[in-house]
Amino acid sequence: MKHLLFLLLIPFLGFSQLQTLEDAKQLIEDKQFVKAEQLLTQYVKSNENDTEGIELLGDACGNQKKWDDAITYYEKLTELQPKNADFHYKYGGALGMKALSVSKLRAVGIIGDVKEAFLTAAELDPSHIDTRWALVELYMQLPGIIGGSKSKSLKYANELEALSKVDGYLAKGYIYEYDDEPELAETYYKKAINIGGSLTCYDKLTNLYEKEKQPKKAIANIEASGKTHQRNAMHYQIGKVCAEYNLELEKGEKCLMTYIENYSARDGVPKAWAYYRLAQIKKNKRQKTEALNWINKAITSLPDIKVFKQEKQQIENL
Repeated sequence: MKHLLFLLLIPFLGFSQLQTLEDAKQLIEDKQFVKAEQLLTQYVKSNENDTEGIELLGDACGNQKKWDDAITYYEKLTELQPKNADFHYKYGGALGMKALSVSKLRAVGIIGDVKEAFLTAAELDPSHIDTRWALVELYMQLPGIIGGSKSKSLKYANELEALSKVDGYLAKGYIYEYDDEPELAETYYKKAINIGGSLTCYDKLTNLYEKEKQPKKAIANIEASGKTHQRNAMHYQIGKVCAEYNLELEKGEKCLMTYIENYSARDGVPKAWAYYRLAQIKKNKRQKTEALNWINKAITSLPDIKVFKQEKQQIENL
């Protein structure tokens, strides 16, 4: 009889475990990371070798920047499944974030483990794109004295290109931008746009133009992006560039007003920043009263933003 009851309980227990994991996934998706961690901590205590539960717990901790805890859980995953490239990649990522959060001296002692984790993931899975991106960035950002290498970074960019031309071109654009070779970076970002044409491709090129103080090119690229991707955020981007560079002010003002009129939470940038950019444009046009109206509106919406208050002082000094 006891044996029969045990057999009857197995499906129920399995369903209960599955429901816990589904609940945890939903909590993580809803960005309720503390609740997810609490739920998963209890789950993992009872299911200490459940890789899905451990991975989700690591994710919940990582999203809270609790790097030591995330490292512990991801490392356990690499021990339970040493041939799983994703687990080594996540372990390396958590170690990398830990290195960024501590002193440079302490970080040096972590970097070797970061590289080992990423290189292991790359070896285990020759088609693992995220790992190769991580290696591209790691080798570019590390000083040469502790293993940084542009040639190694390019090696993994070439591997990315073999897997995905868009990723390969974006990686090379990143490398040359980081190495202060903007013309080569521009070439590869344009190649990425021609092949993929995603928002990411356009945004990389726009950011490069802004960094290199080429506002006309930035505006033209944003407008080209708008022809392919109908998104309200484009209007803010154009208005921002016009305001910052005192360029095509009428176009900038029109775009910002359009952004405000069509604003929704998915646009990302709060309306207060559009008010701030409008204040800049009005300041550039020497329209002090209107500039003050817009900057006051920005400050009312987001009172803790320092640049808004600094901008108001500049306007008052007109």
